[in-house]
Amino acid sequence: MPDTTIVFDTYWRFAAERLAVYLRRVRGEPGPWTEDAVIASYRFTNTYRIADRVSQYLVREVQYRADRSQAPAEIFFRTLLFKLFNRIETWELLEAQHGPIAWQSADMEGIGRTLDAAMSAGMRLYSAAYIMPVPPFGHARKHRNHLALLDRMMKDGLAGRIVGAGDLSEVYSLLLGQPGIGPFLAFQYAIDLNYSAMLDFHEGSFVVAGPGALDGIAKCFSDGPSLDPATVIHRMADEQERHFERLGLEFPGLFGRPLQPIDCQNLFCEISKYARVAHPDVSGSSGRTRIKQNYSAGGGLDPPFLPPRWGIDPGAHHAPVVSGQPKLL
Repeated sequence: MPDTTIVFDTYWRFAAERLAVYLRRVRGEPGPWTEDAVIASYRFTNTYRIADRVSQYLVREVQYRADRSQAPAEIFFRTLLFKLFNRIETWELLEAQHGPIAWQSADMEGIGRTLDAAMSAGMRLYSAAYIMPVPPFGHARKHRNHLALLDRMMKDGLAGRIVGAGDLSEVYSLLLGQPGIGPFLAFQYAIDLNYSAMLDFHEGSFVVAGPGALDGIAKCFSDGPSLDPATVIHRMADEQERHFERLGLEFPGLFGRPLQPIDCQNLFCEISKYARVAHPDVSGSSGRTRIKQNYSAGGGLDPPFLPPRWGIDPGAHHAPVVSGQPKLL
């Protein structure tokens, strides 16, 4: 590994403690779930991307629900329609107005009118998680351009070409070739499609770092901006066990599943935020100095729905979860 900063060890401690918080909630333990002041005060995504609320809704309700068609074109259409907005409330509005979403019966103009009305009524259509560029289809409203993009992808047979891809990087390249989809979104969508029954590629084969991850890498390594981000992320995934052991951290994984490159990528993004409070003297590449979203304590969580091909039964794992560092600050 290149020369590291103080934030590097905090990365691993954060990963362990954020996972411990999640598993305590899944087990129904009463709060507070952490003594770490930063995690308790601010909102961070889960250690594992698939455990996040929106990803769980995607796999459980959009992709694998029993009454949903598992035809590749249908999976692709549902997944992209959901992810273009990445907001549960938008999806549920569309299903309430148009019935179960399916490409074979989709009224794209009707969906557009529903979103027009919702926007005019003051409803927020998009999640704040991603910056969504407007694809150049000439419509006055952003959501109309995204619907036009999805309609074009479907009519061009993109779903079939993705099913025929040889690996995750080829899926990424096919998505990257679409108007308005840049490198970060193309990678995120490739991972989302790979959760479904449409694809079956190993998550460890390919990764793309987003802007937040680049900032996290810059904070974890003294020469971070000069490093190849994908190489760094793959090494983090490959060497995770050694670093958790070195720091005396209990890390059971997600019911036995180790961190994948997509998770290490996300963790770099989250440590970029965490370090703004825990290590304010360590500068990154973004120049940001505060965390925008505060944490509002919730309750217990259902065990996660995981892609069946992973072969993981969350109910079979009941090992006690403790963090080697109850406080990171």
